[in-house]
Amino acid sequence: MSHFRIGHGYDLHRLEPQAPVGQGRPLILAGVRLAHDRGPIAHSDGDALYHAVTDAILGALALPDIGQLFPDTDPRHESQDSEVFLRAAADRAAALGWHVENLDATVILERPKLSPHKDAMRANLARVLAISDDRVNVKGKTHERVDAVGEGRAVEVHAVVLLRRG
Repeated sequence: MSHFRIGHGYDLHRLEPQAPVGQGRPLILAGVRLAHDRGPIAHSDGDALYHAVTDAILGALALPDIGQLFPDTDPRHESQDSEVFLRAAADRAAALGWHVENLDATVILERPKLSPHKDAMRANLARVLAISDDRVNVKGKTHERVDAVGEGRAVEVHAVVLLRRG
């Protein structure tokens, strides 16, 4: 029996201008609200970082993905704080005897810069996953103005988790 499992999660949300600025859904990543003139198109709060980590955990356990467990057709999830999804995935893992050993995530976003927010994102992820923040990494990358992400019309996130039994 294996004592470790690896899961990969991915999410992408289109970003649309908020007109007037400040109206509409704010850009939130790992529970941190970022000042931006664009917001995600999403049924929930559109937190692509929490979504990708949720899918990474569920994937490591060969469980249904976030869209199956929390469908966008369910009105209960309208504007839902995505921490609820991540906590549910972590709770499912714990109930099956698995815990997050570490998390590595890459956020691909042309702007705003993530550097000023990474510590808060790491702290939020660590809190929800009940691990120390030295086991959580968040990296920011751009697409060098190539494609929808590079043109600022989308945010993309990849996340990898290592789960440990016991």
